[in-house]
Amino acid sequence: MQTLQDIGCHEELPETQNTIPGNASQKSSYVWDHYSVPCFADDSGLEVDFLSGAPGVISAQYAGSQRSSQDNIDLLLANLKSESNRTAQFRTVISLRLLQGKWLFEGILKGSIVNERRGSGGFGYDPVFIPDGYSKTLAEMAISEKNKISHRSIAVQKMVVFFDSNDFKKIEDQ
Repeated sequence: MQTLQDIGCHEELPETQNTIPGNASQKSSYVWDHYSVPCFADDSGLEVDFLSGAPGVISAQYAGSQRSSQDNIDLLLANLKSESNRTAQFRTVISLRLLQGKWLFEGILKGSIVNERRGSGGFGYDPVFIPDGYSKTLAEMAISEKNKISHRSIAVQKMVVFFDSNDFKKIEDQ
């Protein structure tokens, strides 16, 4: 496996689409179109029901271009201050680009937003997100526990199943 640096890609990949799947596809297509390398790329976001799916595709820039997790959480909590419907989900989409085509794999982790930060682990919105069936925020969980249930893990598992169920060596030999 090669990194972007290994293939000579040092620029920031574009993320100008208005959906999470759109951004994932844009990034994998950029690498494919400019470097002719099979690849995968992802995009993720937090979608809050009361906020009609926001912050969604702009999760990292929710409170501005400075991309501050603290500012993003502050704005999210302010926007939900008096709201009782705090259901939300983390969503990841992986776009896989191969010679044979392009595929998308989605991972979703459902949960809710708590009233204040809890825990010091993780990143982004982890201190305010409790997965369904748990009493701890993602930031309070051990990384091994979080990785077993995360939206990214779910999407990656789907991609692994895809690879396991397809014989790409046989396809490439034809």
